[in-house]
Formats: sequence, structure tokens, C-alpha cells
Amino acid sequence: MDANSSHVSRTIMIVDDELFFRELLRDILQKKGFTVVAEATDGTDAVAKYRSHRPEITIMDIFMADKNGIDATKEIISIDRNAKVLISTAIDFDDNVEFALKAGAKGVISKPFIADEITEAINNVLGDT
Repeated sequence: MDANSSHVSRTIMIVDDELFFRELLRDILQKKGFTVVAEATDGTDAVAKYRSHRPEITIMDIFMADKNGIDATKEIISIDRNAKVLISTAIDFDDNVEFALKAGAKGVISKPFIADEITEAINNVLGDT
């Protein structure tokens, strides 16, 4: 576990249609002591994997084929109203980010990823600050 982390191996699911971003995020999270329990490539896959893995945090890209991150967030929140979803996006705050937050997302992580910002966002959502 990283010296900067104050958590006991928290479980996380990564949802992004880009393999590069999933690998980058997985590497950052594992180095910070988090446990990646699932990865999904679209919103439909994310909802199915959420049901089976019940991660403490889901990091969800907004723009994906099949089912986007906004719709997947709504569906996950309908399954578990206490689900904690963080939206990841390369676009600065726009209507889609606002829609994701209204759908139940608890925060936003910007691409390109910065390790300390990711940890801070996760800890804020989990109350580990």
C-alpha cells in the first residue's frame, strides 16, 4: 500500500471503452493500493459487472458505444441507491458532466489522469479524507 493512502484495499470497477485508459487507470489505482475487481468496455457491460462485483467505487467514462456512462450510472443507481460512481471525461465541465451528476454520479475525474487527483476524488466520495 502506498504511503499516501489512508484506505484498506477499496474495491473499484473501471469502465472505459479505450483499453489505454483502462490500463492507465488500473496501474494508478493498484499503485495507490486499491483493488480493481472488474473492468467493463461499455455501459451495458458495466451494469452487469456491477451486479456481480458490487465495487465500492465505479469509475465510468461518459462517452461509450452501446450504453453511455450517463445511462449506465442511472441504471447502477437504480440497482443500488448507495452506489458510488465517479465520471471520467476528457472534456471540461459541460452539459454531459452535469447530466451524469444529476444521474447520481458523485464526482468527476479528468483525463489525462493525475494519480493524486484520482485518490483525492475517491477518498472524498468514500469519506476517507
